[in-house]
Amino acid sequence: MKFDTKVIHAAIKPDPNTGSILPPLHQTATYVLEEVGKDKGFDYTRSANPTRQMMEDHLAAIDNGKYGIAFASGMAAVDSCLKLLKAGDHVICSDDVYGGVSRHFNQILVNYDLHFTYVDTSF
Repeated sequence: MKFDTKVIHAAIKPDPNTGSILPPLHQTATYVLEEVGKDKGFDYTRSANPTRQMMEDHLAAIDNGKYGIAFASGMAAVDSCLKLLKAGDHVICSDDVYGGVSRHFNQILVNYDLHFTYVDTSF
């Protein structure tokens, strides 16, 4: 499958209830549980929801990946990646990074013995 076709069709399956080619948008915050602690894969939208799951599966399939992860913000994505680091690690970052990221590095994460170098990536 060519890339353009893959971008459109990867991991997209017709909706089993309606046959719709486009996936439905699930606009809900909570889901009915069969019993306490027993859900159908979703219990609260902030932790997971079918719409986001479809998008993550689609992005993973486009890149031939096993998993895809979507975040509500760029800061959430950055912070999750940085949680993989340990004290003493060194991060090289663009000097044109979003201000919230540099403040997070310089005011919060330096307290965890992480080191940051900013470089010009404009060339």
